[in-house]
Amino acid sequence: MTGQPTNDPRVLTLAEGDNIVVLKSTIEAGEHIRLCGQEVFVPQTLGLGHKLAAENIPAGRDIVKYGFPIGFAAADIPLGAHVHVHNLTSRYTQVEVME
Repeated sequence: MTGQPTNDPRVLTLAEGDNIVVLKSTIEAGEHIRLCGQEVFVPQTLGLGHKLAAENIPAGRDIVKYGFPIGFAAADIPLGAHVHVHNLTSRYTQVEVME
């Protein structure tokens, strides 16, 4: 795969055009990993199935997994950051606001 950026073997890009990668195994807090050809710091332990940003994702931009938008960035998400409910607004889960 000449010209393709390299990734840590513990992450997987599920489809072309995805802007996240999915962990295939645990990454421990404090590790530096290779992601999209760059070294990134992972501050917390993350396990199988968790998502990391494969690029800088500005607030409001779609989060793409399996080639389809699963939600949008609720805030700017830098390359390598954990993508989860704290910074991802789902397109599939309706949240009811209690007054």
